[in-house]
Amino acid sequence: MKRERALPLRIDIPAKINLWLEVIRKRSDGYHELSSLMLPVGIYDQVDLELTEEEGIRLACASPGVPSDSGNLAWRAASLFIEEAGYTKGVSVRLDKSIPVGAGMGGGSADAGAVLTGLNRLLPGCVSEYRLHEMAVKLGADVPFFLYCRPALATGIGDCLQPVEGVPRYPLVLIKPPLSVSTRRVYLSLKLTRMESRIKLPSFLARPWDLQNLIENDLESVTLAEYPLLSRIKLWMKEQGALESLMSGSGPTVFGVFRDRSLADGVAALAKRKWRDCWIAATEVLGA
Repeated sequence: MKRERALPLRIDIPAKINLWLEVIRKRSDGYHELSSLMLPVGIYDQVDLELTEEEGIRLACASPGVPSDSGNLAWRAASLFIEEAGYTKGVSVRLDKSIPVGAGMGGGSADAGAVLTGLNRLLPGCVSEYRLHEMAVKLGADVPFFLYCRPALATGIGDCLQPVEGVPRYPLVLIKPPLSVSTRRVYLSLKLTRMESRIKLPSFLARPWDLQNLIENDLESVTLAEYPLLSRIKLWMKEQGALESLMSGSGPTVFGVFRDRSLADGVAALAKRKWRDCWIAATEVLGA
């Protein structure tokens, strides 16, 4: 039976922040065991997918420095999916990026997750949900989160996801300086002091606005020492009324959590005058 050509599919995929990130231990396979509350936030990449008659993968992105070949995680996601699905024709991928590149907000992983879920819609029944998750893990530890895009406690290497309900739609200000941080180097430089997670999900959910004693990022010990500007941005956020401020992932993006959106909008406007060479946005955490 001839398969009808699928219509193009557009997916708006959100960025993420890590409300906390604890690095528990290094595993024998070289990966690190984590405990992190990952939250989708209202900054989106747009991913357009289309099945084509011509074989191969064609990827286009207008953002400077974003590769259009196997150096792009979205390209690798498409390649992995069509191999698993036994699809013998082609795929066209177009990325319109609003998530900053190299920000610690999961932009590349988000695009890969969107490609996997999108192709699974365009080619239904070819890949099981279990295999889709396995492919996501193979592409990167953050990619499974972007198959679902809902608040989740990530454990293991970040691939074991427990959906979390009851997270407030925190208003946020995001500031990304023009810095490049190597996630691999950060992990290699990290001095591991934990043997178990300190932050417990029930304690957080009981008092989700009492953030001062509930959120931290172990990777800050490396990145902030190398880039003192990030510490200054964190302090400035607190001075402007942030309940708490933290680096997301391995950085360099710093986020501040605010009590209401109007305050966050005002602080973002101030930040654009003070930190003129930074990418800045006001947004909020997305629900399930």
